[in-house]
Amino acid sequence: MNSPPTAPLTPSTTSLVLDAEALYRELLRGVRSLMGPQTQLAGITSGGAWLAERLHQDLGLAQPVSVLSSALHRDDFAQRGMAMSAQTQLHFDVNGADVLVLDDVLYTGRTVRAVINELYDYGRPGSVRLAVLVDRGGRQLPYAADFAAARVSLPSSQVLALARADDGRFHFAIKEA
Repeated sequence: MNSPPTAPLTPSTTSLVLDAEALYRELLRGVRSLMGPQTQLAGITSGGAWLAERLHQDLGLAQPVSVLSSALHRDDFAQRGMAMSAQTQLHFDVNGADVLVLDDVLYTGRTVRAVINELYDYGRPGSVRLAVLVDRGGRQLPYAADFAAARVSLPSSQVLALARADDGRFHFAIKEA
């Protein structure tokens, strides 16, 4: 497991600046090290899917980008409903596959649990690994990333989200929950 740099946010800190493009370059390096000849990438909607799109391009992968939606397996489905419009699209046979799931921010682990359930609806993978741009701690379920470009600490009252500009460049938004 990789030990990325940690950027704590303390009560005296008024803002946290994360360079999403620099972290993407670190994620690209980490994903390259995790990739085998049969590894299939699948991005979690929406930030993970954006990362998967760009990784496909930067790694020169020919197959279409695969996307995993957590919507149908969320434990808060009653509150959220089908808020996320993207649906799961897998362009590989899940059975026996080495799957590398990509996400922007790992927090409680609930989204990861939901997408693993979704993945198993399509078959039984040989292995499932996780690579994320940012691990912000706060886990409620026992999931850990095989690679995280950075680890940060934020108060639970804040939400960290990846955003994508029209030109495809990434940046982060920190909002009060």
